[in-house]
Amino acid sequence: MGEQVLFLATGDGVVICRREGDDWREIRRGLEGESVTSVIAREGVALVGTSEGVYRSDDIGNSWQEASAGLAVRYVRWLAYHPEISDFELAGTEPAAIFISRDGGETWRECREVVEMRDQYRWSLPYSPEAGCVRGFALNSQRGYAAIEDGGVLLSDDGGESWRLAAGSRGQADHRPAAGFIHSDVHSIEAHPQSPDLAFEQTGGGLYRSVDGGRSWLPILPYSYCRAAWVDPLDPNHLVAGPAEGVDTNGRIEMTWNGGASWEPASNGLSTPWRHTMVERFLPVEKELLAVLSDGRLFSAPVQTLDWRQILPEVEDVAAAAFMTMDERQ
Repeated sequence: MGEQVLFLATGDGVVICRREGDDWREIRRGLEGESVTSVIAREGVALVGTSEGVYRSDDIGNSWQEASAGLAVRYVRWLAYHPEISDFELAGTEPAAIFISRDGGETWRECREVVEMRDQYRWSLPYSPEAGCVRGFALNSQRGYAAIEDGGVLLSDDGGESWRLAAGSRGQADHRPAAGFIHSDVHSIEAHPQSPDLAFEQTGGGLYRSVDGGRSWLPILPYSYCRAAWVDPLDPNHLVAGPAEGVDTNGRIEMTWNGGASWEPASNGLSTPWRHTMVERFLPVEKELLAVLSDGRLFSAPVQTLDWRQILPEVEDVAAAAFMTMDERQ
């Protein structure tokens, strides 16, 4: 196994860490002073999104170069890459727009149909004057999903090249629940590797599942506020979620082994419910699961036991994380 590296997006730049036994050690920082919102890493390349554009590193964070050519909206909320296509990246922005790159982030192309939908449906954010944002992506073969806050779910049938409103999403930022439709306040999304039609959405109205490629949605953790979920790639009925009672209110971690028919606490080692925080994102790292909290702390647990412990407590204001092995540089 090659050397393992963890990239942390923070409110004050990027923190790069190396695995040492069962722990992580900080080895360097970069882009200090920049508000880094998202990060992806593979094949020896790391890309970060910031409030001022995208930056790229080809040397494990020793140096960074701006990679924003064609990025007409500079506030990047989320980055993703196509798991089956090298040098194919996506950027979601605020106000809501989607940009794609076919050259590892060197240049970007805007998907104009997303802007048209944004204006047509009047996407919005309660905490910002901008017209919504793109908070997450999930891709499986030619199927792609995009999470719109506040607006719903977009669907791609050509691997992320173009986008349309999913049939199970009304497009309106109204928060009104309706049978078969997704809640409009969508925070993140997971597509299961076993089927491009199987997707899970984390929303302001709970965790939803679709088995028909976004044509219809079923709440499997309703009456909650959810930003983060992890779906076992080997078993789609095994999920870990980070629900709360409201925005950063009484957050916790729960798990299901039966597709959401029942849930059980999965917060071993944690003092939950957290009164003023919740899980923002989950990231699988080998046989572990990392949890990024909305207050910027980072926790880790073995997937088998979900016994949580805080890691890298000296790193503050973590917003996102990405994992890469040095072998991927070959």
